[in-house]
Amino acid sequence: MAGVNVCIKCSMFIFNFVFWLCGAIILSVAISIRAGKIGQEILAPGDADLNLFIAVNILIFVGAVIMILGFLGCCGAMKENQFMMILFFVGLLMILLLQVAAGIVATTRKSKTEQALNKTLLINARLLSSTDENERVFQKAFSELQEELKCCGLVNGASDWGSNFQHYYRTCECPSESDSSCTKYSGKTIYKQSCFASISQMFSKRLFIVIALAFGLAAIEVLGLIFSIVLYCQMRKK
Repeated sequence: MAGVNVCIKCSMFIFNFVFWLCGAIILSVAISIRAGKIGQEILAPGDADLNLFIAVNILIFVGAVIMILGFLGCCGAMKENQFMMILFFVGLLMILLLQVAAGIVATTRKSKTEQALNKTLLINARLLSSTDENERVFQKAFSELQEELKCCGLVNGASDWGSNFQHYYRTCECPSESDSSCTKYSGKTIYKQSCFASISQMFSKRLFIVIALAFGLAAIEVLGLIFSIVLYCQMRKK
């Protein structure tokens, strides 16, 4: 058989295509968390000591680099380019080490991250009752979110809105007064539960998806390292 073993080339190409797709998924999910309503408008105004988006920003970088490496791996395999395969191997090894380090940091700082998230939400709860025009963007964004999550207020329920309640009560309204999840407040039938728990769960769930993808990808990356070594050795023997 001429050239590098066709089976190895095809396997390497398929691996890198799947690898590229995984990078695209990680990148899209991480960006959706960073740029979404919860990340950009609900959490961003807070002044927590810990940046909640450090892990997400790292994963955006990792996702982008993975897509580039996937492209390099595909080209290197099909063109039998040794330089591209070396770049692919070194880049993949660095990404793998970065993911492992980020995973260890995320695990050890999990409780601090949760505390920072809670602190940010508590700080932002004060903005709901603010009459400052600068806080209108946050209030409008949160009003839309509470309608989506079927809750009212951020921490203490409808009382978080203060005098602004009359402006935003419609997104708090409950369809039925007899529903156990509803209550009466200022003559309006609204959801009794605040959005604190729902936002925390939503943020944690999305972050878990990204972390699970990252760790799942680590196993694929080990295979990629093995494939690239085998393919490079075949090229050298040519």
